[in-house]
Amino acid sequence: MVTIADVARHAGVAVSTVSYVLSGKRAISATTRERVRASVRALGYHPNAGARALASRRANVIALVLPLRSGMHLPVLMQFATAVVTTARQFDHDVLLVTADEGPAGLRRIAASAMVDGIVLMDVEMRDDRVPLLRELARPSVLIGFPADAAGLTCVDLDFYRAGRACVEHLAGLGHRRIALLGAPSVVYDRDTGFAHRTRAGFAETARELGIAAVAQPCEENFDAVRRELAGLLDRHPDLSALVVHNEAAVGQVLAALTALGRSVPADMSVLAICPDEVAERASPALTSVLVPAEEVGRQAVSLVMRKLEGEAVPESTLLDPRLTLRASTAPPAAAADRRVLAPGRRG
Repeated sequence: MVTIADVARHAGVAVSTVSYVLSGKRAISATTRERVRASVRALGYHPNAGARALASRRANVIALVLPLRSGMHLPVLMQFATAVVTTARQFDHDVLLVTADEGPAGLRRIAASAMVDGIVLMDVEMRDDRVPLLRELARPSVLIGFPADAAGLTCVDLDFYRAGRACVEHLAGLGHRRIALLGAPSVVYDRDTGFAHRTRAGFAETARELGIAAVAQPCEENFDAVRRELAGLLDRHPDLSALVVHNEAAVGQVLAALTALGRSVPADMSVLAICPDEVAERASPALTSVLVPAEEVGRQAVSLVMRKLEGEAVPESTLLDPRLTLRASTAPPAAAADRRVLAPGRRG
């Protein structure tokens, strides 16, 4: 095994100089720094994790607390987790993935051990019973999501309220007057999960402001349930002309159910989704969407934890602006288009 002394001999410098280059704790000239790094690469040296942890009094591990609960869409969750893992490696940290739904007891167990330096917490509820404990823990923590009371916490997420708002504004601008939100499965609303709550609030309040008739309801993920829900919506609201889908697992089912019910997208029904780009682009037709920026949120969460570990002041709230991308699934409603065609005396 290559040691730090081997690197020092190869580079022609003192062992302490190699240590300072690797840790960044002291300024070393650019020439010497590059010579040491070249020796590290040439010899294939990897610092001993245990020794490094003892020297820094850190575990060089952060915990990602991601309880796997019903109603969660695993592929999108893994996008968040992958972003956390890859960003942590850039800071020379590994990630301990905690998937058990243990509530405050699980957090207390993790924080009381010497296993991790900090904690990233996901699937945040509006009245999350883990929040009071997070305010007391000595370990720095960051939440991906916002509880109802975020005072004294560090939180980062897409601004889901404004995402719901952007969807309504886009559809209203096209001339739609009756729209519906098909949201997460019922269990997600039953838990009062933050992102689902805020999207629905932004959708409903913006519709009221703009005088748009709107309904919001949960959406399950299997085809039969989606078809029943859509058939019921169309029966109760025959003038419904646009859907916002905030349920990645149900996007394909919604499009298939509309076809089965004789509705063409976007000629008969506009469809707009809140989802990652690859979900929107893979659909047929490709969906106008508001991006769920899993990679960016994960990167920011880890960066905030690392800054807190270094004693830096960080913002309590980081809300990412929603980005709406136009694709093929939204258009003016058929009735509005017909009115424009039939309007007398109109020329280009």
